[in-house]
Amino acid sequence: MKKIVTLIIVALFSSIGFAQHGAKIEFKTENNTIDYGTIKKGNDTGIRVFEFKNTGDATLVIFAIQSTSNVTIMSKSKDSILPGQTSKIEVKYNLVLGPIRKTITVESNAVNYDGGRVPLKIKGEVVAN
Repeated sequence: MKKIVTLIIVALFSSIGFAQHGAKIEFKTENNTIDYGTIKKGNDTGIRVFEFKNTGDATLVIFAIQSTSNVTIMSKSKDSILPGQTSKIEVKYNLVLGPIRKTITVESNAVNYDGGRVPLKIKGEVVAN
C-alpha cells in the first residue's frame, strides 16, 4: 500500500512539473483587454496593438487569429517567438457608432491557456463627431 501511495505522489508531481514546461504567452494589457475609451468617429484610426512575450521555455507558435465582425487583424508575427522574445498583434476596429465589445481569439501552442486559445478583448464606445 505504501508503494502505491508513493507511486501516485510521484506521478502527480511529475505531471504537474511537466505541465509547467513549454511556450507561454503573456500579454502586456490588463486582463488581455484594450480599452478604446470614448472615441469620436473620424478622429481615430481604430488601430491598437496587443504586445506579448513568450515567458515559457519553448518556442511559441501562433497558428491562427480569429476575430469577430468589425475587427481586422492588421499584422501578426509570421515567425515563431523564441523564449524571452516579444511580438505584437495589430488590430483595427471599424469604428461603428455605439459600444465596442469584441473578442479576438489567438490559437497557439501556449501551455498557460486551455488548448492554447487566448481570448483578447477590445472595449469602448464610438460616438459621432
